[in-house]
Amino acid sequence: MILRTLTDQLPTATIQFKTAEGIEAGKTKIKYKSVDIGIVNEIAFAEDFSNVIVTAEFNEGLDDFLRRNTRFWVVRPQLSVRGVSGLGTLISGAYIEIDPGPGAIQTHFVGLEEIPLITTDDAGKRITLITKDLGSLGRGSPIYYQGLLAGEVLGYELAGDAKSVYVHGFVRDPFDQLVQGNSRFWNVSGLDVSMGADGFDVKTASVTSLLFGGVAFDTPDSLEHSVADVSDLVFTLHQRYSDIEEQAYARKVQFVMYFTGSVRGLNPGAPLEFRGIRIGQVLDIRMEFDANTTSFRIPVLAEIEPDRIIHRDSENALSPEQTLTTLVDKGLRGRLQTGSLLTGQLFIEFNMYPDAELNLVADESMPYPELPTIPGAFEAISQSIADVVDKIDTIDIEALGDNIENIFSAADKLVNKKVDEKAATDLEASIKGLRDVLTNVNEGNLDQAIVAAKNVLVDLQTTIELVNNVLDPHSPLQYNVIKVTDELEEMSRSIRALIETLERQPNSVIFGRKTAEEEQ
Repeated sequence: MILRTLTDQLPTATIQFKTAEGIEAGKTKIKYKSVDIGIVNEIAFAEDFSNVIVTAEFNEGLDDFLRRNTRFWVVRPQLSVRGVSGLGTLISGAYIEIDPGPGAIQTHFVGLEEIPLITTDDAGKRITLITKDLGSLGRGSPIYYQGLLAGEVLGYELAGDAKSVYVHGFVRDPFDQLVQGNSRFWNVSGLDVSMGADGFDVKTASVTSLLFGGVAFDTPDSLEHSVADVSDLVFTLHQRYSDIEEQAYARKVQFVMYFTGSVRGLNPGAPLEFRGIRIGQVLDIRMEFDANTTSFRIPVLAEIEPDRIIHRDSENALSPEQTLTTLVDKGLRGRLQTGSLLTGQLFIEFNMYPDAELNLVADESMPYPELPTIPGAFEAISQSIADVVDKIDTIDIEALGDNIENIFSAADKLVNKKVDEKAATDLEASIKGLRDVLTNVNEGNLDQAIVAAKNVLVDLQTTIELVNNVLDPHSPLQYNVIKVTDELEEMSRSIRALIETLERQPNSVIFGRKTAEEEQ
């Protein structure tokens, strides 16, 4: 009887929960893959009343389910990052789910307070990430590969140095085969908005990551052998993808450049470009005052990543410092350029200017080598406009007007003199003609006297018409003189208006003149 009683006894186990919400003795079932395998027989308090102890009875032959790594949790309606789960329990009531695990036989378990994200049957790899800032990541945050959902974050914990956070995740099959020793992980949580020399940049992986955070990863192609077993590896979780590219180049050469004009819009992190290709970034910006010359200059500390440049002759390749020195001798110069008219952000552009002067202003106390600079395009245009304004400002407009008036007065006198001389000549010819008429009459040459008289009349008529044309206020000559005078007066007024506009708005040559309302 004793032997039969022991062999017929059903497996039992006790499960500890913080609360018995939704659990009823004799009603709450225990399920595995939606199959009933047991039932709750009894609910009691722990000795310190801090927890409840649930005694469950399992079906015959399920002793192998009760092992050390077996997990229990209560299935209730739940809203999580992955969506809504457990809606069926609204009708059937809550039940206890079991996830059998390996290990020694055990009859007492501590139940989970939340539904686990993965079970023993889920194929994949567990990964561990370390980051300085958790951000909006949380339990259940998605893990993406090329925009595809590849896994989820299981949880997180504070590292031993209290300055970092360990993030535990799980990458499901078949994406787990893409996780190698050289895989790179970065945070895609929320909305990544950045403003730089290229303008505004807005990035987000998905609506889910926008609300609940997320992680993305990739594995670059490499000739080096990468480790396939990543169970003992801890990957760095970068804050953004651009951080991975910045840290990919270990060698960095720092130098200083001096600018005399405005550097508004140039910020630390602004790119350094050579013919459109990024080769470094700005590190720091300061201002120096020279008491001897009472002038200001702005030193900009920057760095170049030499590994971004590939040397074709690797055997005879120069060091980065020697390369820069050679390029400077051949005309390498830096200047400020506008990266985006929308944001007004600046960047530093390098190019070859063989005819540019070499102006180095750093003293011996500067610990960094100096690269020469030239004025930027906008600064050069502004300086040219300022020079033009200064030259125009030195012109005496009143004296110029007086000179123009004197010129026209002299021209008028010259014209009148020519007219007077022409009239005098014509009159002299007429008088001479009259004398010829009288001589011919006295001598009796009537035919010649008549011809001479006709010539005198023609000359007199021409002279009278010329004088009338000059004296007539509506004559073409006087009209042209008046028209030219009016045009010169209009030109003088336009020159005065241009000078006044340039004095108030030097940049109006490029951007146009502002209205009175815009100036206010």
